Amino acid sequence: MEMNRNSWFMIGLIVLFLGIQFRLVDTLVINEKASKILAERSRAVADSGDFPNFLASVGPTPRKSIKPPPWLGFAMISVGAVLILHSLAMKKPGG
Repeated sequence: MEMNRNSWFMIGLIVLFLGIQFRLVDTLVINEKASKILAERSRAVADSGDFPNFLASVGPTPRKSIKPPPWLGFAMISVGAVLILHSLAMKKPGG
């Protein structure tokens, strides 16, 4: 698939809107299914030693939260804006 003007514009819009979303949100809370997957992976790393950790497998899995750094939103907004401007500078498809 060829990357034309419309593709670059859409990618730029998506990255721009994700950057705005990261600027507006302080903390992201992951759902229980994703938290369980992260807990199983960390448990597998912890169990790779000589003595397995039995206490980590007891009880419900707490929900994980992610706090993105403030610079991430600004970086994504900048990259999105550059991609949008780049797409506008390209020639139109079919022309």
